[in-house]
Amino acid sequence: MSSAAGIDYSAWDHIYVSDDEDVTSPFVDTWRHFSRLERTADFEQRGEHLETNFTECKRQIAQAEDRLRELEDNGQETEDHQGMSMEREKVQKDLQKLRTHLQKFEKMLEKHRREKKKQPWNVDTISKEGFSKSVLNIKAEPLEPKDQDEAQKHQSFVDKYNSQIRHFGLLRRWDDSQGYLSDHPHLVCEETASALVHMCISMELEQKQALMGQVAHQAIVMKFILDLAETLRVDPRGCFRHFFSRIKAQRRKEEEEEQRERRLGPGGLDPQEVYKSLPQEMQRGFAEKNMELLQRAMDTLHPEEAKYHLRRCIDSGLWVPDCGEDREEEEEDEEEEDKEKQDEEDVEKH
Repeated sequence: MSSAAGIDYSAWDHIYVSDDEDVTSPFVDTWRHFSRLERTADFEQRGEHLETNFTECKRQIAQAEDRLRELEDNGQETEDHQGMSMEREKVQKDLQKLRTHLQKFEKMLEKHRREKKKQPWNVDTISKEGFSKSVLNIKAEPLEPKDQDEAQKHQSFVDKYNSQIRHFGLLRRWDDSQGYLSDHPHLVCEETASALVHMCISMELEQKQALMGQVAHQAIVMKFILDLAETLRVDPRGCFRHFFSRIKAQRRKEEEEEQRERRLGPGGLDPQEVYKSLPQEMQRGFAEKNMELLQRAMDTLHPEEAKYHLRRCIDSGLWVPDCGEDREEEEEDEEEEDKEKQDEEDVEKH
């Protein structure tokens, strides 16, 4: 759309669209979506920590400035000038450190805000609820006997297994969660999910944000298991292992990708992939760290093919050019050039 129309659609160029979301239920999210939610939560939590540290640093600076003014006002009235001077110097040093920390926090906050602006939109962030409020001026109807029975059943379940639900809510590792549900399969139910949500609300009211975040993670895990069971039309106790296996497989894939990125050489190639593509003799040379075997293997190849494999070895970090050998070769070349020039001069003289 042209600028003359007055509408700029450039913001829509950075929307993240996952094809996984087209083939799954909105309640049973994909494993990549689940990982994205975790990364978003970690990013937001890091921003909250920065904001908290920035505010706390400003508060300590204000206290230090007040203390410094107090020392300066009382410095003339007291007889212990030396003690006051030492304390004033200490406060000034602390104040300087705090101001330095404040500048660092401010830079980190600015960087975090820039990163937040650069993040692409997705199905979770493309829109936000402006307001939500409903007021119904009607008389509350009493619970039917069936609803009363369900509420009583829920409460009795929570009272009976409260300690086990709490233990599951505080688990952090995938293996621990799967193992605990394997030992206590009766926890895979709606009552556990609801109890975990109530725990989150209580911890938020008690200002226990870290614990609340962990329990909320486990509540989401339980909800995903239940929704997956509903989609597959199976008992939730029979499909939670499938859920954890898929999650751990996705995690392993992400870890392998991270390890591959860390392995990349100076030219951006993976040394393992390059090693597998080399001729057998060159692989033996690298495996045995035998330079003579490597040289013989290179000599048997066509010059262009040898140059190709050598370049890939350097770009992947398998082969690190010896700076000392390069220097010796350069010195030898310079000596040969000087000798040729000297011979030419001698010929001209004669």
